[in-house]
Order: sequence, then structure tokens, then C-alpha cells
Amino acid sequence: MFYDADADPSAQSRKHVAIVTGAGSGIGRAIALTFAEAGVHVLGVGRREEPLKEIAAANGNIEVLAIDVCQDGAPAEIVSTAVQKWGRLDYLINNAGATAVMPLAETDKEVVLRLLELNVVAPSLLAHAALPHLRETSGTIINLSSTYGHRPMAGGAHYAATKAAIEQMTRSWALELAGEGIRVNSVAPGPTQTDVMLHAGLSPEAANDVYAYERERIPTHHIARTEEVAHWVLRLAEPAGRHATGQVITVDGGLELI
Repeated sequence: MFYDADADPSAQSRKHVAIVTGAGSGIGRAIALTFAEAGVHVLGVGRREEPLKEIAAANGNIEVLAIDVCQDGAPAEIVSTAVQKWGRLDYLINNAGATAVMPLAETDKEVVLRLLELNVVAPSLLAHAALPHLRETSGTIINLSSTYGHRPMAGGAHYAATKAAIEQMTRSWALELAGEGIRVNSVAPGPTQTDVMLHAGLSPEAANDVYAYERERIPTHHIARTEEVAHWVLRLAEPAGRHATGQVITVDGGLELI
């Protein structure tokens, strides 16, 4: 898997390095912890400082940076912070994102632009900033998509469209960068137990109703835990997976099949 610096202190400088955006909560938090537990140096990035401090305290392999990935200059600052700390970059995990329940009749220009900015533009600029360092390590980009990146979502067309864009960027970048030894893949979770729907404006009661509805629709009748999604991100990142690129791994209990 990855270098274990606890077992071999001389390997400290060779430990792999990952940037995980949206690391303060939900799937991003689980990804940061999973990579750290595998022996990877992790720079956890997010807007809220307190949740980041909590995750840094949970594992000594995690350092954090409180910053809005959409602000001017953020991609360069994020990448330079990781490289200055550890001298390399092996994995860029584009997890930060937003969702919105917005039927066509309620379309709001600002909401559409915010979805595009966070879900499409920010990952693109981060990948651009990381590219020179990923070339040096034959690194990997993993973009977080969604089941609704490749199946319709009534009432959420603009969110689904941004995730479809992520999947197409994944495939296109994979083809473009394969000759340079850089792999690009995507993990597409289905309904997962996080606070994302609360951030989208739903009440706790409404969010629970959505989970109950989705649980009945999912063939396995299971709402994923964040750790189950993080598992697949790690599998795509580790060296044993080096022959997989341009793939979208859907982790949704079979929801995409119906």
C-alpha cells in the first residue's frame, strides 16, 4: 500500500501526500482519515476552521488549511502549502462540492453559478495547479461525482449537470494525461449519511424523509456510511490500482441500475 513511516522512520520523506478538499465533514472527513490511517500525509482543506482542527487532532498525519477553494488564488495556495510541508504531491482528491434542490420553475441564476463554481471550476483550477507536481510523482486525481452524474435527478438538474461535467472531465483528463503517468478516476456515491442535505436547505425532518425514500428505492436498502465511500477512493489511489484510469466507480447499492 503506502509507506509506513511509523514502522520505518527513514521512510518519512517518502510518504505519499494527498490533498483532500471538503475535509471538515462528511465524505471528505472520512477520506482524509482513511488516507491518514493508511500512512499518507494529508492536507485537509475546508472553509470552517473548527471542524478542520478536530480532524487534525484525530490523526497526526493530517494537517489542515482553512480556505474557500473558490476564492482567487486558493488553488495555488492549497497546492503550495502541501508541497512546502512535505516536498511532494501524489494525490489530489476533489471532494468539495455543493448540492441544490431546485426545480426548473424555481431556477435561480446565483444558485446555478455557485454550483458551477464549486463543483466544476474549483476542481479544474486545483487540478491545473497540482499538475506540475503530479507529473513528478506519477500522481493521481480522484474526483467525487454522484450517482446523479449519470442518471436523471428530478428537481436537481443543475446539480446533476455539474456532476456529469465532473465525470466527463475525469475521462478526458485521464486520456490526456495517461502518457505522462498520471491517473484520473472518479467515485460516484449514491445517498450517503451526511449533513449535505441540511446545507442544501432541507430541515432535519425533510432530510430523514429523503433518506427513508431512497432506502426503499436502493436495491440493497442501505444508505452508505461515509467510510464506505472513502474505502473506494483509497482503493483507486493506492499503487496496486495503477492500471485503472478514466473510470467512474459508482457506490450506491445498485441505485443506478433501476
